[in-house]
Amino acid sequence: MNCPKCTADLAANARFCGSCGFTLVASEPPPVVGTPPVIGAPPPRNNETFHFDQDGRGQGRGYTWEIAHAGSFALALVKLDSGQSINAEAGAMVSMSSNVDLSSQMKGGVFGALKRAVGGESAFVSTFTAQNGPGEVALAPGTPGDIVGIEMRNQQFKVQSSSYLAGDTSLAVETKFGGAKSFFGGEGLFLLEVGGTGLLLISSFGAIYRRVLAPGEGYVVDTGHLVAWEGHMQYNLRKASKAGFFRSLASGEGLVAEFSGPGEILIQTRNLAAFAGMLKPFFPSQSGGGINFGS
Repeated sequence: MNCPKCTADLAANARFCGSCGFTLVASEPPPVVGTPPVIGAPPPRNNETFHFDQDGRGQGRGYTWEIAHAGSFALALVKLDSGQSINAEAGAMVSMSSNVDLSSQMKGGVFGALKRAVGGESAFVSTFTAQNGPGEVALAPGTPGDIVGIEMRNQQFKVQSSSYLAGDTSLAVETKFGGAKSFFGGEGLFLLEVGGTGLLLISSFGAIYRRVLAPGEGYVVDTGHLVAWEGHMQYNLRKASKAGFFRSLASGEGLVAEFSGPGEILIQTRNLAAFAGMLKPFFPSQSGGGINFGS
C-alpha cells in the first residue's frame, strides 16, 4: 500500500502517511445489492392475499365504489358509468337511481340455480346497469354488520354463501359442492368459489377479524364465524373438543374448521346461528301462547 501523495510505503491499516503527513480516507464498503436471504425464513407468499382497500373506496372498470357508515350498519355505494354494470346477491339492493336497470337471471342455468338454492342462496343473481347516463346503486346485507371491498387480482377465494354481497361482472362466482367438509352448522353443503380480477364486496355479521397463518401453522375457527379464506388453503372439519362429542356439546361449541397455513382467513366476530338461538325464546310459540318476553 502506497501513499497517494508521496508514494511512500504504508502499513496495511495506516490512517496517515508517516513521511508527508497525508491523512488517508477509509474506503466505504460496497453497497449491498438486494436484500440478503434470511436463513430459515419462510418461502415468499403467493399472490392470494386479501387486498383490502384501506380507505373504504376505490375504482373499477366503469364504476367507483365506497363503504358508507362502516361498522354495524355498513352500506355499499356503487356509482356506475353509463352502460356499466355490477352483479349483486338477490335482495341486496337498498336504493338506486331511476335510470338504473335491474335484471335477474339464473346464474349457471337451471342446474346452477338449483345448486345456489340448495346452498342457501337465492337461485337468481341481480345485475344493475346504468342506462343513458351515470347511476348509483346502494347495497347492504340482511343482517347488521360490516362490508369490506376486496380488490381481487387474478385470485381465487372460498366464501360462505351468506357473506357474498356483490362483485365485478367479470368475476366468476361458482357454487361448489364441498361434501361433508362444508356442512358448516346450517350453512349447507355448498360454498362459493370466487375467482378473477375486480371488486368483491363481502359482508359479515359483526366485524371482520383477519388472521394470517405462517407455513405449517394450524388454526381452529368455529364454523359459524367463517367468512372467507384463500382458495389453496387446506382444512378439516372436526368437533370442537378432541376429547369427544359430548364434551364439545357441554362446552357450547359445535363443529370447527381446522386450517393449515400458509394463508389468510376472514372471521366474523358474531355468530348468526347463536344470535338466532338467543332470540328464539321471544318468538311466538307454535301452541299459540303468545310472545314470551322473559322474566
